[in-house]
Amino acid sequence: MNQRLRDLYSNVSVYATADLEHQAVIELLLLMMVVDHHISFEEIDAIRGISEDSGWESETFSFDQYVGQAMAKVRAATAGGEVDVLLDDIDTRVTSSVLRQSLFSAARDVAGVDHDLDAEEESLLGQVAARFA
Repeated sequence: MNQRLRDLYSNVSVYATADLEHQAVIELLLLMMVVDHHISFEEIDAIRGISEDSGWESETFSFDQYVGQAMAKVRAATAGGEVDVLLDDIDTRVTSSVLRQSLFSAARDVAGVDHDLDAEEESLLGQVAARFA
């Protein structure tokens, strides 16, 4: 992840509405990972790195504690054709303008980890850009 994005995330952690936004971001990044039906350790490490670099890890929020619940939510949305509903939910929880502007870059970082963007990832990136960029 580039230094500019790290700086944005570190500033957001101070001003964000804490755990609800952090959870929404993790859900969005996991959605980016599973949309192509291929999950890799590199993608998970990229998401974990974004969470750790952001300064969000605290007594009340941890990537490792939330990833299972978030993955269940993402899988239910993708299996049930409810991706737009999940994106709407994420959209309502992310209120920080700085964080909203950073989401596309973070999603693109996760999608690009495997160096292969397929049609599903490109479509989701387009939706993320339209909502958050």
